[in-house]
Amino acid sequence: MGAHLILPLPITPHVLVTSDIAFRLSPCSQHIHSRGGMIVNNLSLCYQNKLILAPMVRVGTLPMRLLALDYGADIVYCEELIDLKMLQCKRVVNEVLSTVDFVAPDDRVVFRTCEKEQNRVVFQMGTSDAERALAVARLVENDVAGIDINMGCPKEYSTKGGMGAALLSDPDKIEKILSTLVRGTCRPVTCKIRILPSLEDTLSLVKRIERTGIAAIAVHGRKREERPQHPVSCEIIKAIAETLSIPVIANGGSHDHIQQHLDIENFRQATAASSVMVARAAMWNPSIFLKGGLRPLEEVMQKYIRYAVQYDNHYTNTKYCLCQMLREQLESPQGRLLHAAQSSQEICEAFGLGTFYEETTRELDARRAELLARTPEELGEPAEDSSGVIKMAVKFDRRAYPPQITPKMCLLEWCRREKLTQPVYETVQRPLDRLFCSTVTVAEQKYQSTLWDKSKKLAEQSAAIVCLRSQGLPEGRLGEESPSLHKRKRETPDQDPGGPGSQQPAFPGELCKKPFMALESEMSPLEGR
Repeated sequence: MGAHLILPLPITPHVLVTSDIAFRLSPCSQHIHSRGGMIVNNLSLCYQNKLILAPMVRVGTLPMRLLALDYGADIVYCEELIDLKMLQCKRVVNEVLSTVDFVAPDDRVVFRTCEKEQNRVVFQMGTSDAERALAVARLVENDVAGIDINMGCPKEYSTKGGMGAALLSDPDKIEKILSTLVRGTCRPVTCKIRILPSLEDTLSLVKRIERTGIAAIAVHGRKREERPQHPVSCEIIKAIAETLSIPVIANGGSHDHIQQHLDIENFRQATAASSVMVARAAMWNPSIFLKGGLRPLEEVMQKYIRYAVQYDNHYTNTKYCLCQMLREQLESPQGRLLHAAQSSQEICEAFGLGTFYEETTRELDARRAELLARTPEELGEPAEDSSGVIKMAVKFDRRAYPPQITPKMCLLEWCRREKLTQPVYETVQRPLDRLFCSTVTVAEQKYQSTLWDKSKKLAEQSAAIVCLRSQGLPEGRLGEESPSLHKRKRETPDQDPGGPGSQQPAFPGELCKKPFMALESEMSPLEGR
C-alpha cells in the first residue's frame, strides 16, 4: 500500500512484538524511516474534500471501517479508545489474521488494524492528559494515518475523568494536549468538538485550537446537551469554516440531512465545510458512501459478516452492528435469528453463510497450525539453555478445587513451611493464539505445563500444579486427603488424581525434563466493546 508496508518480521510463537522503542525516539521527519519493526512514511493525511466514517463506539471496529472504505469512504475513524486502557496494551503482530493487534492484559483486543486501511484510518483517543495522549500516539502512530482527540462526546463514559465534551470547558487543557501531540508525533493531529452555547465563544475556541498546529477540526453542529432529535446548526459550522484556514469537517447531519449519497454533498455545501463526517447514516447502511446509491441491506450485511469472520471480530460486536443495520427489521424472521445467535457461526447461519464460516475457520486454523509448526531455525528462536525445566501436561480447572483454595496458595504455604524463597512466576504470551505459558521457580528448579492457557492467572496455576505434583505434595483438590506433606505418595506425571480437566502428559509415562526454552516477554493494552 504505497510506502506503508508491513515488513516480514522474525516473530516466534513465544515473542511479543511491541513498539516500546517508539517511546524513546524523537518525532519523525518527512521521509521514509523504520520504527518498531515497520516501514512508514509521513505523508500528511489530506482532509480536503473527503467522505469520512465518524468515530462511533462499538461500531467503528475493523470490519465496519473496511466496509466503509469498500463503499467509497476516504477516511475512517476508529471508535473512541481511552488512553489509560491503551497504555496497558501490547502491540502484537498477528500473523494468522495479517493484522496488528493492541492487546489488553486480560487478552482482549482493544484495537485491531490491517494494511488495507493503514494510510486511511484515524485513531480517536479519549484523554484528559497531554503526556498520556502523547504516549498513546507514539504507541500507535506506526499503524495509523492520523491521531484525533475526542472533545465532543457528551456521554458519561467519555466525559468522566474530564474527557470528551468535558474538555470544552477547559481551553487551556485542550491547547496543551493538542500542542503536545503536534510537536511529539509524526502523524497529523485533529480533534472533534461540539459547538458552545454562543457563536462568539465557539469561534474563540476554534481559533485557539487552530493555533496549536492541528491538521483539521471536525465539528458536530450541536451543543453538548443536545441530542440527535435537535436540529444540527449548519450556520455555526459554516461560520467556523469561514473563520479558519485549516479544513473543517462537518458532522451531525444524519438525522435531518443525509439519507442518500447526494445528501452528503448538499450538507457539505450548507456548512461550507471542507469535508463531511457521517455517523448514524453510515451505521445504518455503510453503502451511503457509494456514488451509485445505497446497496440492498442484505448484501451489505453479508459483506460485513464476511469481514467480521475473516478478522475474528467478537460475535457480540458483530451482532450489535448488524442490529443497528436491521433497525425496524429486528422483528423479522432474520432479525429474530440474529437476536438468538450466540456465536459467529450462528450469525453466519442466520444469513446463509454457514459454509463460508466453516471454510474460513478451517483456513485460519490451518494457518495457525502452520505457524506453530515452524522449526526453531525458521522462527529464529533463541537456543535452549542448560537449565532443565520439569514439564507436565496439566491444566488448572477451578471446579476441581474448593472456594478460596488454589495450587498457588498450596505451593506458597509449603515454601513458607520449608523456609524456601517464595515461588517466582515468569509468564509469556504467544501472539499466534494469544495463549499464555508460565514457568515457576522453586528452590532454583523450574516447573512448567506444556499446555498453554487463555489467561496469565490460569497459566500460573498450571505451573504451580506441575511443581506440587513433581514433589508429591497436596494441591488442594476437592476430596483430596491431606496427610503429612512429606508422606504423600509421589506421583508420576501421567497420574492425575482425578477431577475434571485432567490432561495426558506430553510424554506419557515419563517425566519430561527438557532444557528450558528462553522465552522473551515484555510486560507493558474501548472503550472498545
